[in-house]
Amino acid sequence: MQIRQLQIANDHLQDRLVLRVATQADEEYRIWLTRRFLRELWPHLAALLGKLTTPAPAMAEMEVAEQASFEQPFSDDNATYPLGSSPLLTSEIKFDPLSDGNYSLTFREGRERSFQLGLTPDLLQALCAMLRAGAEQAQWNLALDYAAAPEPVPVPNNSRPSRLH
Repeated sequence: MQIRQLQIANDHLQDRLVLRVATQADEEYRIWLTRRFLRELWPHLAALLGKLTTPAPAMAEMEVAEQASFEQPFSDDNATYPLGSSPLLTSEIKFDPLSDGNYSLTFREGRERSFQLGLTPDLLQALCAMLRAGAEQAQWNLALDYAAAPEPVPVPNNSRPSRLH
């Protein structure tokens, strides 16, 4: 899947963030993220960022922001919704590091719908920057710091991918 655009928007009525992913094939995937879920997800994302061989996350966030185009509005013209137009309510996420240095994040809604998002290190940094901005706009008062993020509890080395929730 070739990602064309990512967007994190705050829905005040639902008190949730919605992650919108648009692909080159004019497909759009929508994922709800609750405050509680983001609070639990963040240490894992920060740990992934800490493993990158790029500059410090705060500096990298500024560099990604400079490279990305935030002036173009999110385009949903002629979009199709493979998971339906109702956003997937994330209750689980699975992280898989890939052999090429990229990551695969699988968002699950119970055991029903799921969405797999492939992220390069640059896209991971952009996603984290967008999550921080979305949480700030939602006034969730979360400490989404890169350096202060505690290490996630290690998973026993049994070759199974780590899973949140």
